Amino acid sequence: MTNSSGELKPTLGLVGITINAMALIAPGAFLWTTYQLQALPNSAKNMWAAIALATCIALLTASCYATLSKAYPNAGAGSSYYYAEAAILAKENHKHFRLARLAKFVTGWAAHLYYWVYPGIMVSFMGTLIVYIGQLFNPDFASDWFSKTLICFVFAGIIGGIALIGVTGSTLINIIINVVQIASLTFLGLLMIIYRLGHPNVNYEHANAISVVVPHDLTGLVYQATIAILLLVGFESATAMAGEAINPQRDIPRSVILSLFIQACICYFFEYFAANFFIGDQYTATVDGKTVTGFAAALSSGAPIGDMAKILGDALLFGNGFLLQIIMASTVVMALIGTGLSSLSTGVRISYAMGADRELPAVFGFLHGRYNTPSLGIYFLTGLSALIGAYAVQSVDNVTIVTLVSNIGTFMLYGITCGVTLIATLEHLLDGENNPLQTIVIPSLGLVMNLAMVCGIFYYGLTGTGNAQINSITAIGIAIAFFVAGFAYLIGDSLLKGKPLFLPSDLSHPLRDNVGSSKSR
Repeated sequence: MTNSSGELKPTLGLVGITINAMALIAPGAFLWTTYQLQALPNSAKNMWAAIALATCIALLTASCYATLSKAYPNAGAGSSYYYAEAAILAKENHKHFRLARLAKFVTGWAAHLYYWVYPGIMVSFMGTLIVYIGQLFNPDFASDWFSKTLICFVFAGIIGGIALIGVTGSTLINIIINVVQIASLTFLGLLMIIYRLGHPNVNYEHANAISVVVPHDLTGLVYQATIAILLLVGFESATAMAGEAINPQRDIPRSVILSLFIQACICYFFEYFAANFFIGDQYTATVDGKTVTGFAAALSSGAPIGDMAKILGDALLFGNGFLLQIIMASTVVMALIGTGLSSLSTGVRISYAMGADRELPAVFGFLHGRYNTPSLGIYFLTGLSALIGAYAVQSVDNVTIVTLVSNIGTFMLYGITCGVTLIATLEHLLDGENNPLQTIVIPSLGLVMNLAMVCGIFYYGLTGTGNAQINSITAIGIAIAFFVAGFAYLIGDSLLKGKPLFLPSDLSHPLRDNVGSSKSR
């Protein structure tokens, strides 16, 4: 049922590519699933400003992805992995050709630290949500580790099965999911604002609307931003669909920017403003026998947005808080299906590109005989996602660790891609052919800001206290081990196959002519 000679079929236009990328960003899922992680009382007031900062970093990076996807429309499923090699091989000065293989492997391996962990986070979020919904009806539902693990394995199997069928089925599902989640978020956000305006005597976490959007302290802002990037990743997944795009040179760059702008600058900005404008002493919880309110209450809950929905429904919808809570939870279930499906589908396409290029075991480059999808990669990532999800779902510390691991990979991949954009365009700037803003300013800022976020994670690992420090150090250790394993594999594979790590500068390479002809002038 598998072969290594087939190719991905071009079936997607601008709408299809954008919808699949939007499903990965999924504001309906992330407001619900990450608000608990963001509700640390000592930094939570920076939440909206941190999302705005992370969005700026993401937009800088998205501009670089758009530039590269336009310059190299033949990237297929390779995305950043392809761009890193192509940018070097397209240079007129041959002295850097020897670095092409190393550059593309490092980029591809950084991509996998993100793409192989991220679907597992989505699986854990779904496990947490299912447990939350079940415990609304039965407080003892799935209260043991085995039940949570089983839920994660079942969900991973579902999204893996859908991903095996291919992007046609995925796109239809994602269209429905995006419409439902955006509509439900808008409704819930309006209720939050109406509640605040109608209940002026509540002691709110933010004194006014301006307090919601301005940063309150630099340390809290940076820490919140290292989490907020999890909400924004996914726009680059459009570039991994170049092999399935009907007109990749036109539609891929547009979909990269569109998906991020719609989800972040419209949906996230609105929903996070509303949630932080609303939260206050009316939201209570009991922790260790003590009553806590506001952000502290949100931190103690597996689904603080669900709790808020109940308060809103009871106060504004004639006592129907439980019904609103269930409806919102159901839309998040849909959103997580789309997010998990899109992240898994994107991850296996990068693995497919590296497998087809023999930089990963060749089985990753095999396509299913019927569905023409990278089936063995889907099976592998489905199993890995189930294992990661089963670990992360057990506690908030576990999910924080895997989130930080994924975010380290994300920031590194984004920073590398911004650097690749500089390499790809600088020589044309010297010829007066490109805009300096696009070719130097944006890539340089993107490179610096992404690497600063990586440094921020390291900073909190070294200087933090308590669980925050332990979680950061654990995530850093996992990331370092992952890269050590990657370089060990690269060196071992090179020795075993007699494949040079550094290519001769005068070596003829079939990609060189292709990228030279497709380079945007």
